[in-house]
Amino acid sequence: MEESVDRTAETDGRKRAAMYSPLTLAYLGDSVLDLRVKEHFVRKANQQVQKYHKEVTAVVSAVSQAAFMDSVEETLSEEETAVYHRGRNASVHSKAKNATMAEYKKATGFETLLGYLYLSGQEERLEELIRQLLGQHGE
Repeated sequence: MEESVDRTAETDGRKRAAMYSPLTLAYLGDSVLDLRVKEHFVRKANQQVQKYHKEVTAVVSAVSQAAFMDSVEETLSEEETAVYHRGRNASVHSKAKNATMAEYKKATGFETLLGYLYLSGQEERLEELIRQLLGQHGE
């Protein structure tokens, strides 16, 4: 009985998270990613803020996120792929300074996925993807 209650709660969380627009999820996902990556570098070493900024920016840039998604897209579940595509295909009206529109859209898709995982309570998967992204940068 307890397992079916857990599954119902999990399904409800996913349904609620899916109700948000992809750009709203990306907005939240951007913040979650930024905080987790900053936390990683702060816990790793005590250093000047400018050094943190340089390290964090290299990881969270649209170019980095797009390259990451190119490397892991095939490993995403059906659900994750659908969420990623919703974000990637959303109509954005801006672009990153140092990224192409294609890279920016992939990064938006990744941030959408992170926002979705965060809101739906899939913390383990969220952390796994962020660890993989950091690993891509030798962290």
